[in-house]
Amino acid sequence: MSTPLKTTKTIERTDTRVDESTRDDTPKFFHYVKKDQIVSSAVSGAYVVALCGETFPVKKSAKPGSPVCPDCERIYKSLRRK
Repeated sequence: MSTPLKTTKTIERTDTRVDESTRDDTPKFFHYVKKDQIVSSAVSGAYVVALCGETFPVKKSAKPGSPVCPDCERIYKSLRRK
């Protein structure tokens, strides 16, 4: 008997590293985070933990086609196979 997985959603990481190709403050990657933590973090500013272990407060959600953290994506896909 397997336990149901909690839903996850990609959101913006507060990483302020500058992408050398665009020279702006756009985060390099978006991360998978538990869905129920997103609204709480956006309202309170509390930090969330992504599947890859990164911690950050939610600022805004990712748009379709946004780059996803390779570690988060790998972990998410491995969870869905079980």
